[in-house]
Formats: sequence, structure tokens, C-alpha cells
Amino acid sequence: MSPRGSPNRPRSRSSSACSESRPPAGGHTSRVTETRETVTASVAETETVAGRLVRQLRAGDVVGLSGELGSGKTTFVRGACAALGVREQVTSPTYTIGHRYHGANGEVSHLDLYRFQGVSAAEWGDLEPYFENAIAFVEWPEAGVGVLPAPRFAVRLAHADGERRTVTVDEC
Repeated sequence: MSPRGSPNRPRSRSSSACSESRPPAGGHTSRVTETRETVTASVAETETVAGRLVRQLRAGDVVGLSGELGSGKTTFVRGACAALGVREQVTSPTYTIGHRYHGANGEVSHLDLYRFQGVSAAEWGDLEPYFENAIAFVEWPEAGVGVLPAPRFAVRLAHADGERRTVTVDEC
């Protein structure tokens, strides 16, 4: 793993997180097909947006989550996990890199690549099991450009004002 250095290091955001990963098995390149933007006023509302999104997911799907520190990425995953029937406590995997949860109808993986500057072939070998037979949520997916499986959705969270967040969901 390649550490990022200072936790306060600014992050750049790509205009299309959908095109930043390796192509899916079919060989086609991901692109944005639909964008939805919602402003949430509370943690519960952010979790509700995630709960609506998971209705469209199945094992093998990847959701990339981008946004500055504290913008609600883990909150979003917590809402998604609740809607998927996960009963375990959902926490940020920043220091463990990944968590695997048991949902009502399958496995759910939660990865946090904040401490990565890139993903080597050896590191991919450690991460790959998280993507097998699971819905995978990846925070800071920019670190896995060209290596991680293509996302089905790219979610960007941003501070609006106070507790409000802007949640943008691109369908890839």
C-alpha cells in the first residue's frame, strides 16, 4: 500500500468517475448514462438516498464514493448496508482497508482507499476477494484507477451548508 501522506492533503475530483476504472469483462468502457443530484439535510436523509440506490444493485456491482473528508461517504454506506439487511455495525475501514458484511440477500464489501496513491498488482490480489460475489462500495476510488472493476454507480458527496450535503449519483 502506498500511503498518501498528510490526512489533510487536498483531493482532486475527476469529472467522470465512471470512466476511471478498468473496463468490465465485456470490454466496453463505462460512461455516465444518467446523473441524479439530491441535497440532504441530515444523516438520515443521506442514508435514505443510499437505501434507494441499493434497490438497483446486485452481487458484482461496484459503487465508487468520492468526496472530501467528512462529506458523508461512510454515512452513505451505512444507509446502503441497512437497506441491504446488514446487522453488523458499519464503520469506516480507513485503517483496515476493507470490511465484509453479511446482508439479507448476500455479501456487502466496504473498502476505503484513502491511504493509497495507487493500487499495484500485488495490492489488487489482496483487494480482489472483496469484489467477489458481493456488492462493493469503494471510498476514494480514484486510487484504483485502471485497476478496480468498473463501477455501476459513481457517487459524489459534498458539503453544502451546515449539515446539508449534495449527493450526486452517476449511473455508469
